[in-house]
Amino acid sequence: MDDDGVPVEDLMKLKLIVVGNQGTGKTCILNRFVNETFDENYQATIGLDFQSKNVSIHDQDVRLILYDTAGQEKFRSLIPMYIREAQIILLIYDISDRESFESIPKWMKEILDVKVSEAVFILIGNKIDLENERKVSFEEGKKFAEENNFIFQEVSAKDGKNFETLFEVQIFEAVYNKFKREFDKREKMGYEDEQGNSETIDYTNKTKENSVKLEANNNNQNVKKKKKCC
Repeated sequence: MDDDGVPVEDLMKLKLIVVGNQGTGKTCILNRFVNETFDENYQATIGLDFQSKNVSIHDQDVRLILYDTAGQEKFRSLIPMYIREAQIILLIYDISDRESFESIPKWMKEILDVKVSEAVFILIGNKIDLENERKVSFEEGKKFAEENNFIFQEVSAKDGKNFETLFEVQIFEAVYNKFKREFDKREKMGYEDEQGNSETIDYTNKTKENSVKLEANNNNQNVKKKKKCC
């Protein structure tokens, strides 16, 4: 059961995956969102890890399956199978690390190579608590996001700045608008369930007809814990 008494198996399910270079704070971002915590001693993700969180989007209960990917080159081959059916893709860079920002087009190409189904894309500049060490301006990040029709936000996983705006306003609203048809269908099914007809829907396995088209400029739980990410 979730907090509202809804059986977990009856929740709408959406898959979220984070990608980006090692050390950009991907794990810390997920832990800030899921647990509202920050630990500077997180170890680098080995392979892939996952968490889950139940959220409410437009008054509908949704179970987010959150996949945390390794940024190291040697683990790249594990990522495509999880990207393929993701509904939400977070591209992370570190505002104090120019190379991590310049690697975003490469990550975009890897996503396109597996022909990801229709998804909501979010470009996130992490570590704004390191403002004095900034190497990527807000304007650069925003421009890149606008050119590729991404949502954009800068955050700090360390102090939680802008997390509420990022998830509850920007991401959840974009997810609702992108998958409104599915949300409406589930709402209708909920009504039918009250009339005695029940069905579980899982959108983590739903394939879309139209793949996302982007332009770049230039479960397994078999993991070992991580080296400093933030």
